[in-house]
Amino acid sequence: MSKTNYKPRMKTLYNQEIQSQLKTQLKIENIMLVPKIEKIVINMGLGNAKTNKNSLKQAEQELALITGQKPVITYAKKAISNFKTREGDPVGIKVTLRSDNMYDFLDRFISVASPRIRDFRGISSTGFDGMGNYNFGIDEQIIFPEIDYDKVSEVRGFNCTIVTNVGDDNQAYALIKAFGFPIKDKKNTKD
Repeated sequence: MSKTNYKPRMKTLYNQEIQSQLKTQLKIENIMLVPKIEKIVINMGLGNAKTNKNSLKQAEQELALITGQKPVITYAKKAISNFKTREGDPVGIKVTLRSDNMYDFLDRFISVASPRIRDFRGISSTGFDGMGNYNFGIDEQIIFPEIDYDKVSEVRGFNCTIVTNVGDDNQAYALIKAFGFPIKDKKNTKD
């Protein structure tokens, strides 16, 4: 299939079903105010990146396989003696996914990777930050089928942040749930 005709499955689902479903569910009059995902930021901290360059290189390759995009190395902004880091030392890697890459990653996580998590009962619904963004952590990168288990020298986890265009956690929760994201039901608490 040529890249020009390709549309991610989740993007099509959002445009054809989820958008109108959320408009009626959240009682929104203007279609432009319907919640949508703007970007997904994946961040992997590497404590041994300064001493073990191989670890940094392998983590970079693995995250590139998972996301389909080359990660950016993040550096320490200031020296912290308790962590034995100096200013400018590599401390992790990150990737910001937008548009088609974002929807592809979301689709692969929901349909392929999350069922492979051991003893999985859903991702906690407490990861909302009060501004409509959702944070969750993955303990093992090996849940993604792109990673060859035999070539992994170290099991690493990473943090994912789903950034939405709304400033309300309840609307963001409805959006994420509408995609079929494996999130636990939100407890009814007073805001």
